[in-house]
Amino acid sequence: MSGTTKGLNRQQMADRIAQEFQDGWIVNLGVGIPTMCSNTDIGDRDITYHSENGVIGYGPIAPAGEEDLNLVNAGGQNVTLKPGAAVVHHADSFAIIRGGHIDVTVMGAYEVACTGDFANWKIAGQKGGGIGGAMDLAACAQRVFIILEQVTRSGAPRLVAQCALPVTARGVVKLVATNYGLFEPTGDGFRLRLPLRPHACRRLPGGPSPPTSSRDFRRWCNRRCARRCSVSCAPALRKRSTSRP
Repeated sequence: MSGTTKGLNRQQMADRIAQEFQDGWIVNLGVGIPTMCSNTDIGDRDITYHSENGVIGYGPIAPAGEEDLNLVNAGGQNVTLKPGAAVVHHADSFAIIRGGHIDVTVMGAYEVACTGDFANWKIAGQKGGGIGGAMDLAACAQRVFIILEQVTRSGAPRLVAQCALPVTARGVVKLVATNYGLFEPTGDGFRLRLPLRPHACRRLPGGPSPPTSSRDFRRWCNRRCARRCSVSCAPALRKRSTSRP
């Protein structure tokens, strides 16, 4: 995360999206921030974490000195196994994906559009590259959740009206977690379902400070900045982060 970015850190973003996982789900975790979801304390919920390289039912990232070098997640990090876990062939792992058995896949992205499109496999000016397993996951998982930082290092929004980068899949994203909030694509904007950092919303342009109660605050955010958070407010969040409301 860039030094100028405010809000939640990466583990906190992963923790928040993991709160959405339901008991009994099979959850695929993609490369990057999503892999941190396996570190989250999920209480008594029975969640099976799936990695496309064939590790099924793994747990947190292994502590230093306790790594099994032959046991890695999709990001190449050494992980631990939970009781009942299995390590399967790569082809069998993709049979689980293509068979529609993944309840949700959590992936990173460079951009997410308000229509539910997302781009996560190629950046502008990059040569080569391939879409990889993201294509299968986006097409076959029952739900797609995305974790990404709200703005780029240059201050450009990552939640946009239309993806400028090559799209991985269209109309599939159900939920987006950023370092500033939990968003749902609505087709013509993003609904701010839950502000993760209330102080950020207090610095958004357009009126007085929000109310203090959680219910009224959520209603205030949805009414005042749900759509603008995607296109025009994201740069403002960054520019105003050190100023007084």
